[in-house]
Amino acid sequence: MSTGLNSRKTRNTLRTSASISLQLLLVLLMTWVAFHLLGQAWSVIWPIVIALLLTTLTWPPVRFLRKHHWPPALAAALVTVLFLVVAVGTVVGIAVPVGAKSGELADQVVEGIGQLRDWLNGPPFNISDAEVNEYLNTGVAKLQESVGSIASATLTGVGSFFNGLLNTVLALFLMFFFLKDGPRFLPWLSRQLPGRLSTAVPTVAGRSWDALGSFVRSQAVVGLLDAVLIGIGLAVLGVDLWLPLAVLTFVTAFVPIVGALFAGFVAVIITFVTDGWTDALIVLAIIVLVQQLEGNVFQPMLQSRSLGLHAGVVLLAVTLGSSLYGIVGALLAVPVAAIFAVFWIYLREQLTDPAPPVEGPAVEPEPPAASEEPAPSPT
Repeated sequence: MSTGLNSRKTRNTLRTSASISLQLLLVLLMTWVAFHLLGQAWSVIWPIVIALLLTTLTWPPVRFLRKHHWPPALAAALVTVLFLVVAVGTVVGIAVPVGAKSGELADQVVEGIGQLRDWLNGPPFNISDAEVNEYLNTGVAKLQESVGSIASATLTGVGSFFNGLLNTVLALFLMFFFLKDGPRFLPWLSRQLPGRLSTAVPTVAGRSWDALGSFVRSQAVVGLLDAVLIGIGLAVLGVDLWLPLAVLTFVTAFVPIVGALFAGFVAVIITFVTDGWTDALIVLAIIVLVQQLEGNVFQPMLQSRSLGLHAGVVLLAVTLGSSLYGIVGALLAVPVAAIFAVFWIYLREQLTDPAPPVEGPAVEPEPPAASEEPAPSPT
């Protein structure tokens, strides 16, 4: 008897395990299909993602204007124009000082190359000018052999530049419409969905929007910390272009990994051609220290506090996203993790059993007075 009972329990356990495994396989298959479809439509999704990030950055002033009875279209248009002015002003503020010193920088680059050659001529390298010229000739020959590849890469780069410019313009138009019509989206979505979805989907979407805004604000704070610390280091060393370089550090902080590398490379090169090797190495040490603090302390702490994620989860999400999808993966890893957390928390809330009702004496509700009028129905 016990043998048959155990056999029946084993079959039931195996049947349950097989059912759960099949359901997990179906979930993984649907997830793969969803990501595949997203990859096919990435040219359309990427401008939407950029527009959403820009909208979270520019929504607070629009909300302020709308609370003061500005028309939605006028408030969105004004903030969009101001955003463009600030963006163009930032680019000009970086380019004009660098352009004003371009002649001096070019002379110092030539002088630096001469110093580098003298350094190579002496110990411990003892490389003669003839050997340096031979290396240069070898490099020129390899460049000539690679003319076709360079031309192809250049054309690809030009195509990517215009594609990025088109995506930026499209994202700006989408940002304007999101700012103008965003508050009407969730009520419209609620009316389109049936049953419990009409409540669940808008709730998750609203919480995801809050998480996305927290991510952008925390990233701005991290970029500001980087810019202040690196700007102070450059100013103490007496680098002429410390302010444009600090602004460049803040702007590029919104592009993970590559932005920091680009800003740091520019800062080190300009310091080298203006102040020499010693200050350039000091600037390199400052940038490496600040970037280590950002990646391992500032960013995980601020984003974990604002998004409700553990600092280790933030760090692992950025590492996984960058290893799988490069720059885009690093940029979207944290907000995607935050949105998954929002979805899981909402799902857990719905699956949690409600608290039992508190027992107590039943109280009969009093009937309304005869003179009271019924409440108006919501329109």
